[in-house]
Amino acid sequence: MTPRGPSGTIEREPTDAAELVACLRDARARTLALLEDLDDEQWLGPELAIVNPPRWELGHVAWFQEHWCLCELRGRAPILAEADSLYDSAAIAHDRRWRLALPERARTLAYARDVLAAVEEALDGHALTRDELYFHRLALYHEDMHGEAFVYTRQTLGYAAPQGSSDAGSAPHASGGGPWPGDVEVPGGTWRLGTRAGDGFAFDNELDAHDVRLAPFRIARAPVTQAEFRAFVEDGGYARRAVWSEEGWAWKERERAEHPLHWRRERDGSWSRRRYDRWVALEPHLPVHFVNAFEAEAWCAWAGRRLPSESEWECAAGPARFPWGDEPPDATRAELDLRADEPCEVGAHPAGDSPHGLRQMLGNVWEWTATPLGPYPGFRPGPYREYSEPWFGTHRVLRGGAFATRARLLRNSWRNFYTPDRRDVLAGFRTCALQ
Repeated sequence: MTPRGPSGTIEREPTDAAELVACLRDARARTLALLEDLDDEQWLGPELAIVNPPRWELGHVAWFQEHWCLCELRGRAPILAEADSLYDSAAIAHDRRWRLALPERARTLAYARDVLAAVEEALDGHALTRDELYFHRLALYHEDMHGEAFVYTRQTLGYAAPQGSSDAGSAPHASGGGPWPGDVEVPGGTWRLGTRAGDGFAFDNELDAHDVRLAPFRIARAPVTQAEFRAFVEDGGYARRAVWSEEGWAWKERERAEHPLHWRRERDGSWSRRRYDRWVALEPHLPVHFVNAFEAEAWCAWAGRRLPSESEWECAAGPARFPWGDEPPDATRAELDLRADEPCEVGAHPAGDSPHGLRQMLGNVWEWTATPLGPYPGFRPGPYREYSEPWFGTHRVLRGGAFATRARLLRNSWRNFYTPDRRDVLAGFRTCALQ
């Protein structure tokens, strides 16, 4: 029986036309649910370097699906004649996207609807070739990633909590879990890093699997919590030059950062944080999130710790597809799929522990590593050449997934990446002991 989530969604990668159609419909429904409550002004939003105009982004998602699944794969003419000049992210500079003659809301929605309908018609009853399966999965996972971006865009812009989650508006950590302190020893040795060609869909930066040598290391059982990070802030961590890297200190001074983004100190000395469009008391056992790699490294230096390399992280997650084994993610194992609109406490989901006893290696918050994004040996760019190669050397690898990440997207070898100054994304960190 095909494993399905609580909404009927297939929770592993789709393997035939019927599963693809179900997943593509689900992805589009999630995309629209994350936008439908926003008014026309919010659909454009303010011009910021870290977000896209939602109206443009929805059109881009539909264009990407049309470009690969209809135009490139099947030689069809574009449904919207001007789509390439509006929505090609490789050709249209970020700051131009607010000034384009974008179709208004109803036409954008109609374009997204018409593209999906054409893709469904092309898939109906069709036995897929290997290339067809690849490009439809590519479009699916691309939309899943933009769905997560809509979640953190709502947080960045102070919009209401997303309505697509089953627990929207409720306490995200109602099931408890508490802290999960301590380290575990990982023996090290030879580790096969990455994904082997032929083991299902993989992005080009995951290929090809290769052996690396790792010394033994000790890694935290859970991500750093808000209470643990608050101690750093209250100890003057943002003013301690000695714990910041050169690049990190330059960023901190430029941004005048004194604490994590969305935090504020109340008159009674307590801390609050902005949760979408409202302020809540800081929850001690939630993972700290909306922190960048510089902040994570400064906390590590203050605490006498370090970030793991991505090789160490993947080794600690274990040799199976997921930390707990090869069974697909579900609600007992990981905080994924926007089941709640915030992360849960770091002690939750014991069923998802890795073989070494690490908790929440997948889901809840992305985890910064110490590794710059770069190619694996023998790297060859995929058909979507702009996915990885332009960002080698400037971006930092993150691992694991977040509460808004789709379960079908993830595996232990999946590499996310952002520039190390980004603190608007759903990222926290887990640490290693100094050797």
